Amino acid sequence: MSVRSALSALAALTGVVFVALCLYAFISPSSSYLLLPDSPHPLAPLVEVKGGHDNGQGGFYFVDVIERRATLAERYVSFLRDGGKLVSHHDVVPDNLNERESARLDTAAMVRSKTFAEAVALKYLGYQVVIHPSGMRIEQTAEGSPAAAKLLPGDVIVAVDGKAALTESRLRALIDRHRVGQTVELTIVRVGRRQKLAIQTYALRSRPRVPMIGVFLTQAASIKLPIKVEINAGSVVGPSAGLAFALELAEKLDGNADRGYRVAATGELALDGSVESIGGVEQKVIGARRAGIEIMLVPAGDNATEARRYAGDMKIIAVTSFQQALRTLATLPPRK
Repeated sequence: MSVRSALSALAALTGVVFVALCLYAFISPSSSYLLLPDSPHPLAPLVEVKGGHDNGQGGFYFVDVIERRATLAERYVSFLRDGGKLVSHHDVVPDNLNERESARLDTAAMVRSKTFAEAVALKYLGYQVVIHPSGMRIEQTAEGSPAAAKLLPGDVIVAVDGKAALTESRLRALIDRHRVGQTVELTIVRVGRRQKLAIQTYALRSRPRVPMIGVFLTQAASIKLPIKVEINAGSVVGPSAGLAFALELAEKLDGNADRGYRVAATGELALDGSVESIGGVEQKVIGARRAGIEIMLVPAGDNATEARRYAGDMKIIAVTSFQQALRTLATLPPRK
């Protein structure tokens, strides 16, 4: 074989190897995850309620984030992410859960967000809504806290030291009876089964005399509605569409809450109507902006600050509650 032929063969082989490596990088998953913008979901066809109606103008939208494994190419080449954000496995699945358990909790969070949205909206509109608190649900444990080793997201605390603790104020009062460093006995419900756990209290440097166990909580409750409501969010999971669901119910039952604008909304809704912070703000705002959404409601604070960085000409309204969201929208001039 001549030198020229050998060099040609080597070049061809190098090209084949390069193409194979590129294909491998583009199809092989990495250990990281990619959060990508999704198109906003119009709520008018997804929410049905007795006596509700649509005026055909504007509309409310809920926004979500596409979450998937990043390929090796996407992990190392930033322009391939197209508005996406690279995060670690820990950011998607908590260390004390596996992917199946995390998915189950996200599905439960969506169910809860629908129920809370229905209760908050109907109660605000004057309907008779019956709410019975059933404990405090653990959303997250503080890293390195006594609770982190024993409690899981989704657990519901129903008693402290054998005494019922069905609301946050009652739970706080019972824990406050202890000194920092003492042990409290929690009765929890985990996947339908009651059990007792001993947790040692600790304190933050900023509040050295306040006993804590290291949990972030939301209210668990049984809720009875006076009318039938159906919300179909498809395969989307998580709690962050609660505010949007409640606004769409107000639109259908009270009329013109959107003032004729295309309005996206994101925010976890508590039973008292307060709006709590959510994740994936950057991707949700980018998705809404690309779809031509005119106004977007987001939780006040860090979420709103981040949202404004990616909003472009889209108007960002920071809100702390469902009630405030409706009042703020009511001040907008009707869209012509």
